[in-house]
Amino acid sequence: MHAVANFCLIPMGISDPSVSKYIAECQRVLEKTGLKYQLGSYGTGVEGEFTEVCKAIELCHEAVHKMGCPRVATDIRIGTRMDKKGSMEDKVNSVKALLEAEKAQKE
Repeated sequence: MHAVANFCLIPMGISDPSVSKYIAECQRVLEKTGLKYQLGSYGTGVEGEFTEVCKAIELCHEAVHKMGCPRVATDIRIGTRMDKKGSMEDKVNSVKALLEAEKAQKE
């Protein structure tokens, strides 16, 4: 089953308020999975088969723990559809198209 997910991994129990090095490591992990992913300001989008998406997030947890982070929390949103195979871009483009159509109607 194809899934589109967004997750925000939160390293906890670290002394530095910056988490950039941990998020960069997660991006390296995601690159190795071969899944499509996109870094955002407060989360990362990832898409692929449901089990592979979940495994990728697990691998990110493992990588951050290996960096010495004692605790990791993650907020995850996962969407699946049975009527068509969507993507991260499809979801964004759908909203943009709606807004453009509304704007054109007002002109």
